[in-house]
Amino acid sequence: MPQTLHLIPVSLGESPTSRWLPAQVQATAGKLDFYIAENAKTARAFLKLIGTEKPIQDITIHALSRDTDAAQIRRWFKQSDATGDIGLVSEAGCPAVADPGALVVQTAHEMGIRVAPWTGPSSIMLGLMASGLNGQSFVFHGYAPVAPAERARQLRTWEAASRKNRQTQIFIETPYRNDAMLETLLQSLAGTTRLCIARALTTDHEWIQTHAIDAWKKQPAPALQKQPTLFLFQA
Repeated sequence: MPQTLHLIPVSLGESPTSRWLPAQVQATAGKLDFYIAENAKTARAFLKLIGTEKPIQDITIHALSRDTDAAQIRRWFKQSDATGDIGLVSEAGCPAVADPGALVVQTAHEMGIRVAPWTGPSSIMLGLMASGLNGQSFVFHGYAPVAPAERARQLRTWEAASRKNRQTQIFIETPYRNDAMLETLLQSLAGTTRLCIARALTTDHEWIQTHAIDAWKKQPAPALQKQPTLFLFQA
């Protein structure tokens, strides 16, 4: 068999592995001697959680940063080629989806390395599934602008695109700015636009609701501070 790059999902928050990682994926991840990860410390915590065949200190973890280029990734693949496959993990959820790991996957394809995506949690897909919004046409934007005025303008632009294309708009925010984001959404979007808030997916604090903006304004604001949250809306 050719060398394989395994795309291993990690948790979206604190919860038992049985809730978000199939046993076969856990077993595969525990056998790998080489990993590429956004953060080596986070990757070690993940490996400690799932259990590994080798001591964690004997597992090589390459840190993927903004400065990592394809040449460096090729060197990593060549280093691991003699002894086995390599795993790719994100900080949260599925690697290479809203994640810098896409360059690793691209490089693997260019080198003729088999790519194996494994089942696990994706906040984007889970939130969309639970939102009741259009799952046939949607777009993920990443983060909205931080400055309040610019953020409001961007949300209205996305709302216009949603109305024109009947398309769900999906984005995230840094947890400590969730409350400010919700306030801007309620002030900027039309009253009939449907907004879904998906908080702390796959954890004991999971909370998902979809309402029109006018309905959101009539109820107490949800507790979102410091909780990973996905926002979705459709005009």
